[in-house]
Formats: sequence, structure tokens, C-alpha cells
Amino acid sequence: MVTLSVPLVAVFALRGVGEATEVLLMRRTAPPAGTWAQVSGKIEAGETAWQAALRELVEETGLVPDSLWAAHCQEMFYEPEADRLTVAPCFVARVAPAAEPRLNPENDAFRWLSFPEAVAAVSFAGQRRVLRAIAEEFAEHDPHPYQRCWP
Repeated sequence: MVTLSVPLVAVFALRGVGEATEVLLMRRTAPPAGTWAQVSGKIEAGETAWQAALRELVEETGLVPDSLWAAHCQEMFYEPEADRLTVAPCFVARVAPAAEPRLNPENDAFRWLSFPEAVAAVSFAGQRRVLRAIAEEFAEHDPHPYQRCWP
């Protein structure tokens, strides 16, 4: 029987506003190695999902966001080896316009891309779907203040 797991968060770092908004993608060193992805990581015991998102962003990039938002969407993928459907709530981290990451060993390169470029760069349909939803909510419109998680 397929199980449902929510052990992860996904964080999309954005800089700029409107059509000039850029999203950070990093090239993974662990499986699926070589793919371009957003920040992601496990929710640790005692953490809320948004706290895990903030911690993972700092750990993987050294970036401290100006604000952290619930994207109100999730990345979902099936893991055949575990017969498991994994769901990761998505967050948006707004960073300074000149922000540049310091990568940890989980990634070996980064790029700031427009949303269309990011959609073309990622490998998985779920990532493309989430990027399009985030572009609509955070670049084409202003998110509702209720979505703000931090500070």
C-alpha cells in the first residue's frame, strides 16, 4: 500500500520584483545529482515546516531572507523504491536584490533565473508546476499578508 509522507520542505529564494523577479536554482551533488533545484530539506523533530524552511535556506545558501512566505502549494512526487508519495510544503524566501549564496556541499553551482528560464532548467513536472504557481502569486501579484511566516 502506498504511504503518504510529509518529511520535507521546498524553499524558493526570490530577488527582485515584478517581471524582474529572479529565482535561485542550484545544481545538486546528491541524487538526483546534476539536476537544478530549489532549496529543500527535512523537517527536524520539534520544528514547524516554516522553521525548517528558514533553517534549510541558511544551511544550504547562507542567505537570510528579508521575509518568508507560505507559497500555498506543494511539491509532490512518487518514490518507487519506497512505494511512497512524498509531499513537501513550499515556501518563498524574499532576499535582497544583490544577494548571492554561499553553497554548502549539497550543491556545486547556482544560477539566478527568470521564471521562464527556471521552468526550462528544472527536470521534474512538479517543480515546473510549483514555479508557475509561485510566479503567479509572488511576481505577478502580491501575496496575502496571511501567508507571511517570518518575521
